[in-house]
Amino acid sequence: MKKIIFSIVFLTLGWVTSKAQTFNLGVKAGVNLAKLNADFASEENRLGYQIGAWARIGGASFYVQPEAYIGSKGNKFISIQQDNGNEVSAEGKVKFTTLDIPVLLGTKFGAKNLNFRLMAGPVISFVLDENSSFSSAYQQATDFSNYKNQALGLQAGAGVDVGSISVDLRYEAGLSNISKSEKYTQKPNLFQLSLGFKIL
Repeated sequence: MKKIIFSIVFLTLGWVTSKAQTFNLGVKAGVNLAKLNADFASEENRLGYQIGAWARIGGASFYVQPEAYIGSKGNKFISIQQDNGNEVSAEGKVKFTTLDIPVLLGTKFGAKNLNFRLMAGPVISFVLDENSSFSSAYQQATDFSNYKNQALGLQAGAGVDVGSISVDLRYEAGLSNISKSEKYTQKPNLFQLSLGFKIL
């Protein structure tokens, strides 16, 4: 599935590059509001960051935008566990530092110095660092505290360009289970708001 998605995207990228009328390069920074959707506990959104670079290749209305940025995302789990017939509150926290590489297909409309954009595409996230802590009740009742080193997702959103400044609002839905557990599924999902600056 991953190979098919990225093959299609990179073939499209190659075609657009061959037909490209414009090429832009920029930097970006922003915030994430993330959580890991889980089927065993309630979750709390966690605030994170992102910082990196983007390129935009395309014509008057259609473009491809590959990006690379370092980001943080995580979750806080709250659950009620049963211990010898008694209810025990259990908590767990996890925080990831990731390298995220989305490849977005988009369209834009408007004037040269003020245009609006819609975009969507796959993103692959590589876990660079993971910091987690779980209460003893969680450790006894679950085995989900080990995580994979990458995850696949899908981003979609909208943006606006004002001169060299761009603002993007996106939602990222996790497509793959980032947990190594065979019992529990965890998929990262987040909203992100970023501010970009075109340098080329």
